[in-house]
Amino acid sequence: MKSIDVCLTPDLLHLHAIDNSIVVVADIFRATSCMVTGLAYGIESITPVATVEECYAYQQKGYFAAAERNALKVEGFELDNSPFSYMDDRLVGGHVAMTTTNGTLSITKAKADAVKVLVGAFLNLGAVANYLQSQSYDVLVLCAGWKGRVNLEDTLFAGALVEALKEEYMIAEDSALMAMRAYQQAQDDLLGYVSNSSHVRRLQRLGIQKDISYCLQRDLYDVVPILRGSTLVGI
Repeated sequence: MKSIDVCLTPDLLHLHAIDNSIVVVADIFRATSCMVTGLAYGIESITPVATVEECYAYQQKGYFAAAERNALKVEGFELDNSPFSYMDDRLVGGHVAMTTTNGTLSITKAKADAVKVLVGAFLNLGAVANYLQSQSYDVLVLCAGWKGRVNLEDTLFAGALVEALKEEYMIAEDSALMAMRAYQQAQDDLLGYVSNSSHVRRLQRLGIQKDISYCLQRDLYDVVPILRGSTLVGI
């Protein structure tokens, strides 16, 4: 039987064997929510990179460029880390390079060894679950967290995916069980459940309440971003 596991922070990824796994990266507030939104709104591809310097190099090649550090846009780049920035008609058919504090770093860490890397968010939860049900590999949900620390919103997404797949996948370790039970508690009021979490407080201080509410909506989009080489495209 296939198994599903959860890695609560990329700093723990070295403890997981992922050579037979599809890794689903989740950075709910806000990188993976941006990626799902952008591809759903017609962006052709998104190239996630670990550093601002790499992102700038893509910008010099003509890419739209998105750079975020500590929840703020880096000066000199077109896009920030708000999903609403990715609903712009001028981006349709375009190519975006993106670097963020946590999400793109997690993708970079996973891509060398995973069978496939997908991007997950509450926005495409059902589409990701449906895709995984058609695959023959184990699954690891990689929570981007915050600078190596565990965070609540990514853990809740991981738990939601475990809940959706629990009939087809063996729950491998306690982290997956903990995440699922947290989601079961939170599912009827996700916004209330995360209201005092560290990243929500961080974003609220910056006046980004609408992003929080948006990113907690379930199943707005059918797109599943998948890494092809170094670039995310929608399937």
